Amino acid sequence: MWYEGLRHIIEMEQWDQEYCNMEVQAFIRIGSNGIGEFQFALVSGELDGEVVKVGDAERFEFTREGQDELDPALGSGWLQLAGRDQLKGRIKIHMGDSSGLVAVRALG
Repeated sequence: MWYEGLRHIIEMEQWDQEYCNMEVQAFIRIGSNGIGEFQFALVSGELDGEVVKVGDAERFEFTREGQDELDPALGSGWLQLAGRDQLKGRIKIHMGDSSGLVAVRALG
């Protein structure tokens, strides 16, 4: 699966990089089974997704469960290939913020 692996989140629409990387380098990690994890700022958790067709294209759509500043938080999102090592997408916090994002494959 093209979406598999560790990627660093290098850009988010709603928040600057200093905020996104306040605890760890912001990331999203997806396993071959569509299960993964993520963290940016004080928002972290697990995700569960699958590749779906959208018109002539495809994208990885997921639901997420975790925390936002230690409070339970649910949400959803999607990622789409934007080059060999880059993903673009959106992550939403249920009943809260939504932000576009760009992530690049982690080296090593």
